[in-house]
Amino acid sequence: MGHPDVQVWTVWLRMLRMKRAAFLGFVLALFGCAALRAQQTTMLLWPDGNPEASRVTGPEYDPTAAENHMVSGKPSVRITNVSKPNLTVYPAPASKNTGAAALVFPGGGYVRLSMELEGTEVCDWLNSIGMTCVLVKYRVPETEHYPENTEDLEDAQQAMRITRGHATEWHIDPKKIGVVGFSAGAHLAVVLSTHPDFQGKNGPRSTVDARPNFQIVMYPGYTSLPDGKVPDSIKPTAEVPPTFLAQAENDYSAHVESSIDYFMALKEAKVPAEMHIYTQGGHGFGLRPTEFPIAAKWPVLAEEWLHTIHVLGPPGAVGRP
Repeated sequence: MGHPDVQVWTVWLRMLRMKRAAFLGFVLALFGCAALRAQQTTMLLWPDGNPEASRVTGPEYDPTAAENHMVSGKPSVRITNVSKPNLTVYPAPASKNTGAAALVFPGGGYVRLSMELEGTEVCDWLNSIGMTCVLVKYRVPETEHYPENTEDLEDAQQAMRITRGHATEWHIDPKKIGVVGFSAGAHLAVVLSTHPDFQGKNGPRSTVDARPNFQIVMYPGYTSLPDGKVPDSIKPTAEVPPTFLAQAENDYSAHVESSIDYFMALKEAKVPAEMHIYTQGGHGFGLRPTEFPIAAKWPVLAEEWLHTIHVLGPPGAVGRP
């Protein structure tokens, strides 16, 4: 055995190296997170001003009541008074980028936007499967929606056109850009898929294609009438892209007929569609785990479906970069 003092110094040096390695790892992790945040791009949808004069007064704020602040044990941030709509790009990690992308429309009844639960957390999921996420902050509150009010459709179209216009810069395949919508945001996704060529009275004319290549429609609102039909304003045609639907039968806000009736309309129009109805789950769960399986399983099913329609590669490639 060596001298005790030498042994002590050896142990101390080893500990120093370990601490140094841990510290360097911590620093690299911090720089990695900072680099990822630096890659995010936020831009106004209408840098020269909205097509219509804004009816919103005052700054944006979170209207969430105390009793609705926690969802699945985590705080939930909502935003209203959005008069300057924008988009934020969350790029897919370079090591697993598939070229596919999706615009995300949070829900909130066209009154507020659930920017975390149905926004940034959805972007985290899309990034994890190799997709770029474009989170859209569209104008709210709105007392009406399409066709009575066209502002949200205009925002959705503009977000899609900006995304396609920047496809090369953002490392996106312009033929693999879809939409993911929740509740009212799901209705907006459906409206965009039905009316990508709409030209408003006040908005600038554009020749950039605003049609999504696929749509994921989660517990949609405003897609069903009491007679079991969908409103004429969103009646599908053969040009509507492949569609994935998921909802809980006990949805207390947007009744399950919203998905079922829209699915039947898609079937009649011969649009490829896949629907999953769960017994329990309620409304507005996003991807946060609950005691019911829907929140944990729909992203897995949606990823499999994206492979099935060859947005993420051939079927059977689930989980591969």
